[in-house]
Amino acid sequence: MKKILAKAYIWVLLIVLYAPIVFIAVFSFTESRVLGSWQGFSFKLYENLFTGGMQGGISLISAVNNTLLIAGISAAVATLLGTVAAIGIFNLKGGKRKAITFLNNIPMINPDVITGVSLFLLFVFLGFSQGYTTVILAHITFCTPYVVLSVMPKLTQMNPNIYEAALDLGATPAQALRKVMIPELRPGMISGFILAFTMSLDDFAVTFFTRGSQGLETLSTYIYTDARKGGLTPELRPLMTIIFLVILVLLLVINLRKDNLNRKAVK
Repeated sequence: MKKILAKAYIWVLLIVLYAPIVFIAVFSFTESRVLGSWQGFSFKLYENLFTGGMQGGISLISAVNNTLLIAGISAAVATLLGTVAAIGIFNLKGGKRKAITFLNNIPMINPDVITGVSLFLLFVFLGFSQGYTTVILAHITFCTPYVVLSVMPKLTQMNPNIYEAALDLGATPAQALRKVMIPELRPGMISGFILAFTMSLDDFAVTFFTRGSQGLETLSTYIYTDARKGGLTPELRPLMTIIFLVILVLLLVINLRKDNLNRKAVK
């Protein structure tokens, strides 16, 4: 009975998590502008999404472009800063290392609303004009700790003597970092970049408080504004489906690559 209940619990949990996504994906293949109303199979919403033939299409495409641009820049800078920070934290000793690690974990636990309001007040105090710059800086701020968290396990697994060996063999610190440490840390850096990109892509609260009043829209703020008008743009359904499928394929590729590397390591 315990096994049956455990399996039933898992299936119920999976259904609750994935049923809404499947529901949206199914109704992305109909022309109905009302979610839940089936009016025959059609690729019209996908066609409208890619050709811009929809009401408010320019705003939606602009929001997607802004989201990808901000997420890409933020994730790239956060990966660089997070990797350097992780190396610095790893080389600390005793209480200092624990203290900095604790401070690094606070932004990840801190509610997004508090982070957003805090950064908003900071930018106002510094006199920054809110827009692309403030949103990117804010995203870098809350994404960097996740990169540190992704890189730290690779530093723990790495042989601590290889960096010193490179220096003994005549490499400069920069060369040892680039040619010895970075290849060892690359899997953690890639994981950190993907995580930072996803966090930036998904963020609403921090973006909402730091975007200012210049009309900057990301996908999350566009959906929020659209929902307040009394409904969601139908073309959001195929867009959400495409994003989910891209992430699913990316995860499958990463996991398959990881399994292949593990098999080669065992052999």
